[in-house]
Amino acid sequence: MNRLGSEIARLRKELGITQKQLAKLVGVSEGFIVDVESGRRILNEELVKKFSRVLRGEVVKLDLYEADQNKPEPDENVVKVVEKPVQDIWNDALSGILMTVPVYRYKMDKAVDTRQLPIIHNKVEGFPKDKVFYLIIEDNDMSGFRIIKDDIALVYSTRDIEKDGIYFVDYKGKRTVRQIKDIGNGKILLVSNSGRLITDTIYRKDLNVLGRLIRLEIML
Repeated sequence: MNRLGSEIARLRKELGITQKQLAKLVGVSEGFIVDVESGRRILNEELVKKFSRVLRGEVVKLDLYEADQNKPEPDENVVKVVEKPVQDIWNDALSGILMTVPVYRYKMDKAVDTRQLPIIHNKVEGFPKDKVFYLIIEDNDMSGFRIIKDDIALVYSTRDIEKDGIYFVDYKGKRTVRQIKDIGNGKILLVSNSGRLITDTIYRKDLNVLGRLIRLEIML
């Protein structure tokens, strides 16, 4: 094990991450990490920088040149890496793995909170990552569907209607959550249930669909 590989292994263990986790954060294979830490693989300057961003910025402090090699002259334009707290390092490293999702009230004029969700295959919960948001339920119109005030729903922003879905809609200037049933001939059924089932038959063109509810997080 060479000095660089040994130091990378030490810093990785200090941060409490596995070789597999380090590989994911740096963007290489687990086998690559094994080879680096064992000294079987030499890192170029770009990879050293990547390891440094994850491992507290300390890797670049190492002398990458053997004693019998000529060292390059210092570059005055090079900015020294400043160490960050461990939490900041993790936040930076996970920025490509987790997505900050905004939380809105019905007005949606500004986010009132944020939550983080994992990005898998460049999607969040199977939907385009720029098309999801959280919505705070503001009434009990759908309590019969177990959706009550102050629950938080994950919503997929879409104008399309799928069969019997529950949607965040704007109808006659009022924003609310309703189940929608397509009954054909350009008509749909808006369904609410606050202890009593209420249905409204309207034309699809008169309804502005803002999104489809994906998942509900209830408040206990």
